[in-house]
Amino acid sequence: MGVTSELIRNVTDTSFEDFGTEVVAKARDRLMDVVGCMIAGANAPGCSMLLDLLRHWGGRQEATIVVHGDKLPAHNAALLNSVMARSYDFEPAGPIVGGKSTPAHISGTTIPAAIAVGEANAASGKELLAALILGDDLASRVIAASNLNLDSGFDCTGTVNAFGAAAIAGRLLRLDAARMTNAFGIVLNQLGGTFQNLFDGVHSFKLPQGLSAQAGVFAAELAKRGFTGARDPLFGKYGYFALYCKTYEPEVLTRNLGKEFYADETCKPYPCCRSNHAAIDCALEMVHDNHIKLQDIDEVVVDVPAKALNFAVGQHFRIREVPQIDAAFSLQYNVANAMLRKNVKLEHYTDESVRDPDIMNIVDKIRLTGNLPADRPLAACVKVRMKKGKEYTKRVDMPKGNGIYSPMTAAEKRDKFFRSATFRGTMPVEKMERVLSLIEAMDEVDNVANMMKLLVP
Repeated sequence: MGVTSELIRNVTDTSFEDFGTEVVAKARDRLMDVVGCMIAGANAPGCSMLLDLLRHWGGRQEATIVVHGDKLPAHNAALLNSVMARSYDFEPAGPIVGGKSTPAHISGTTIPAAIAVGEANAASGKELLAALILGDDLASRVIAASNLNLDSGFDCTGTVNAFGAAAIAGRLLRLDAARMTNAFGIVLNQLGGTFQNLFDGVHSFKLPQGLSAQAGVFAAELAKRGFTGARDPLFGKYGYFALYCKTYEPEVLTRNLGKEFYADETCKPYPCCRSNHAAIDCALEMVHDNHIKLQDIDEVVVDVPAKALNFAVGQHFRIREVPQIDAAFSLQYNVANAMLRKNVKLEHYTDESVRDPDIMNIVDKIRLTGNLPADRPLAACVKVRMKKGKEYTKRVDMPKGNGIYSPMTAAEKRDKFFRSATFRGTMPVEKMERVLSLIEAMDEVDNVANMMKLLVP
């Protein structure tokens, strides 16, 4: 049996009983996190435009758009819910496979795909979780094997996520191994996505993630009807690894397959690019532990690894067409925000908060450097020099939120869910408590649609 066949058999044949309690608990946590992020992002910049287009197209009423309540074809519901989940760059990230961490965002694609297909097909909570665990594991293995290099320019949310979504949709549609292979072969034709979106601060930064959700559902539905796809979508002459990877490690794909189930490991405490988080941790600790008066600051030096400095977050902060996205992908903005407001939350990425003149006064004092070692890709060191000569320095190598090395507590995750769900009064707390109760007992839920009914105000 070839590697691709082994991966597909794992998706089609693994039963819920093969998962340990910790694996299931982590899947429920990811579900809670993404549902909260979908609600928070329901009215984020650009989402109303996509909703308007999908309403214009219409179609079968199969799956619910969170908050808005529209019912659309499952593939389009997956697209919009995924785009909403990514809107504040707040959803889970960073799978760790065999000790190797990768800067991926998988759950923001796989969960919207899972709940759309699950609702459309009256899946149980147990079926939803099984599909989600297996799809996340497959996508995590593929991205870990890919030796992702941010310099390639490919946004992996538009490549590996589509395989994860196809696996989930295929599992929920009960595809056999042959049809699942075709689904993967079909989805190979829909991969894409560029980091240029992040550098330009445009709405389309969140599209690759949503398009992957849509593509995965489409591919599985088409394969179910007997449509054929590339025979070996991963290792063919022009398969995924040949087209999208400079180097790759195929052994990662099957190591402990069916025994270890990988997925995003980071629950983000801040609604912005993960590359900002260590610097935020540094800034928050310094302003809370010291009596720093912002008007007395001469200079703030933020040192990060060169790769982070050369990424979108290392650009000089400026406000363009979409201020929220400019802020979310800026080291300067996020350090200035943490120092000014002594907190970092969703409200700080609204247009009025981003345009606050006090932010720009601090940004003008922040200098970025790229001297930290490459083997600490998420690290940051912040040095504050005061006008009278005093200096404060703080370094963080692993920012808060990594599920293995710097985890958030269960209480912090629940608090994040409620803050996300009630952001700007989107959803009532009482209804969100009922949603959370369902998520925490998802393996006992008879029909996923029971949860979706509660996700509309």
